[in-house]
Amino acid sequence: MTIRIKLLGWALLIASAAVFVTPNAQSKPPTAKKKAKTTAAEATPAPEATPSLEPKALDILRAASSRLAAARTMKFNAVHFYESPSRHGHPLAFTTKSQVTLQKPDKLRVIMSADGPASEFYYDGKKMMAYAPAENLVAVADAPPTIDAALEQAYHSAAIYFPFADWIVADPYKEMSEGMKLAYYIGQSKVVGGTTTDMVAYIDNGVFIQAWIGSEDKLPRLLHAIYLDDPERLRHTLLLSDWQLDPAVPADTFTSAKAASANPMPFAHPHPEASPGAEPTAKGKPPKKQ
Repeated sequence: MTIRIKLLGWALLIASAAVFVTPNAQSKPPTAKKKAKTTAAEATPAPEATPSLEPKALDILRAASSRLAAARTMKFNAVHFYESPSRHGHPLAFTTKSQVTLQKPDKLRVIMSADGPASEFYYDGKKMMAYAPAENLVAVADAPPTIDAALEQAYHSAAIYFPFADWIVADPYKEMSEGMKLAYYIGQSKVVGGTTTDMVAYIDNGVFIQAWIGSEDKLPRLLHAIYLDDPERLRHTLLLSDWQLDPAVPADTFTSAKAASANPMPFAHPHPEASPGAEPTAKGKPPKKQ
């Protein structure tokens, strides 16, 4: 399961192509002059190609993953800016704000306000509830015993997707590195999150991401993503803030009496013709057009 979001920057990665020269077959040995030229060429080392996975970039991503993986409880806010095509063809920008609380390995709450309807999601290790406060409707389903599996099930069964999901799974680095094709270090910024951040860029399962990660605290602060297979190259930006690692979390955080008493509705995929057994776009990413 991989559901993620990523980051951009202002840098060019120049990849060097290695040139392989195969000598022509000859009926007689080359002259001494030609031999001398060959020897000189061989003595000149070829320029090294830029590595596709730079160790420094991987170290930064690995450190961020380790910091989050070590926390047993977590709170943070996530503001997601994303583009979606309008009926006139122009990309419109929309936002959601998620207040996230989790307790590993099996509890998650997401209270989300948005430019559209608000929603709430509760998972307590046994059940998950998706609640629409304005309509007073709730969908309830049995859930698997881990956050990772619950996120997977919510996406496949009901198209419920959280853009920060890859950062709250048990091993974030494992999730992103499985499909990583490119990673490089950009530099530092002193603008994002009120702190110094390291900027890295990477391609993960067809998504180009630039990430701003705290140089000292190793916490992700900003991610900017573009789905490379999307012909419209719509942009997604995720701002992460107000991090609290290992805070005390009351036991009743991951359920809601109001949600549980709301009018029931089916817990179902909004596009059922594409849901049974279908693989999610870009290895767990949300559909490009939302």
